[in-house]
Amino acid sequence: MSQLEANKEFVRNFLDAMNRGDVEAIVDAYAADGFVWTMGNTLASGQYDKQQISEFAGSIYESFPAGIRFDVLNMTAEDDRVAVEATSEGEHVSGVPYRNRYHFLFTLRDGKLASLKEYMDTELLTEVICGGQRPG
Repeated sequence: MSQLEANKEFVRNFLDAMNRGDVEAIVDAYAADGFVWTMGNTLASGQYDKQQISEFAGSIYESFPAGIRFDVLNMTAEDDRVAVEATSEGEHVSGVPYRNRYHFLFTLRDGKLASLKEYMDTELLTEVICGGQRPG
């Protein structure tokens, strides 16, 4: 298997872990200095290191008691990066359906996730997940 195919397989496995709500596998996928960056100016926006990810990842699944599913529409790999267009679907704990569209940019290093950049409809995230609340 080529390195590009191995990188795409890594991302598929990561997204499968997200679909299963496997917090341990999600956190383990990150390099020691790895991080996730979420776009925008929402309560969830910002950059979070591996320790912070391990502290909040489980709460995401508490917000979606029946789970949240990410489906890949397109995936492209080049060098150490994998770009993914995806959709999500789940029912928020409030009973409101949540369906968002994403662009994820995964950067890998030595078989681990060095960074994950997440782009999505931040207005929808604010409305459903943050209950309409915005940063002060």
